Amino acid sequence: MNDHNDSNGANQASSHVRGRRPARGEPLLDRAFRLLACFGPDTRVLSLTALAARAGLPKATALRLARQLVGQGALERTDDGHYTIGLRLLELATLAPRGHGVRAAALPHLHDLHHATCQHVQLVVREGLAGVLVERLSAHNAKRIMYRVGGRLPLNATAPGLVLLAFAPAEVQDDFLVGEGPTEEDDSHPTGEALRAELAAIRRDRYAVFSRRQWDTEMTGVAAPILDRHDTTVAAVSVVTPSETIQPAAHIPAVVTVARAISRALATSRETY
Repeated sequence: MNDHNDSNGANQASSHVRGRRPARGEPLLDRAFRLLACFGPDTRVLSLTALAARAGLPKATALRLARQLVGQGALERTDDGHYTIGLRLLELATLAPRGHGVRAAALPHLHDLHHATCQHVQLVVREGLAGVLVERLSAHNAKRIMYRVGGRLPLNATAPGLVLLAFAPAEVQDDFLVGEGPTEEDDSHPTGEALRAELAAIRRDRYAVFSRRQWDTEMTGVAAPILDRHDTTVAAVSVVTPSETIQPAAHIPAVVTVARAISRALATSRETY
C-alpha cells in the first residue's frame, strides 16, 4: 500500500488527558464519537484499555459505550475481544453526498483521466479547514504518495487543497490564514500574503500546480475545481506525478477538461452536494 500516516482520529483523541473523568454533563454522543475517533490507519484494532486511555474516559464508561456501539454495528468485536470499526459506519458513509455522491458522478471521468495519464488521480472534498481524499486511482508503477483514501490533507500543501481553499468562502480562507488550519512541517507551502496571492491566481486561472518532495521523490500535482449546478465548488480533481517525468503544464488541459465534465454531470444530477 502507498498510504502515509496522515493526521487521524487517534491524534485528536490523544489531546484528552488519559484516564480523566469526562466533563460533567458532556453529551453521550460526544463521548461516543471520541471513542470512534481513537481508530486510525495504524490503530485499526484496539483493546478496551487502549480505547479508554486514548479517549480519556474511565474504563467502565468506555466499556458501556463500546457495548452500545457494538449493538448498533458501529463497532465490532474480534475473536480476542478487541474492537474494530463496524461495517454499519461504512454503510452510512456511502450515503454522504459530498463524499460518495460526488465520487459516483466523478468516477467514470476519473477512470478516463487515469488511463490517459497512468499516474495518481485524486478526488478531494473540503471538510472544514482540511481536505478529505474520497477517491484515488493509482497505476501499479506509480511512485508512492502520502495520502490515503479517507485521510485528511492540509489545504495549502497539495494542488487539490489549494483549489478548495481558493474557492472556499472568505471566512474559511481567513480562518486558515490566521493559522487555524492544519499544516505540514516543511517549508514547501505558501503562507501569509504569498498564500493570498497564490489563491487569487488559482481563482483567475481555475487550476493549481503544486510541487513538494514526498520521501525520495519530487512530486507535482495539477488540480482543478469541480462545480455543482449552483456553480459552487464542491470538490477538486488532480493528477500527481513525479516532477521529472513530465512537465506539469502537460497535464493542465486534461485535468481542466475532466473537472468540467464532472461539473456537467453534477449539474444534471438531482442530488444535493
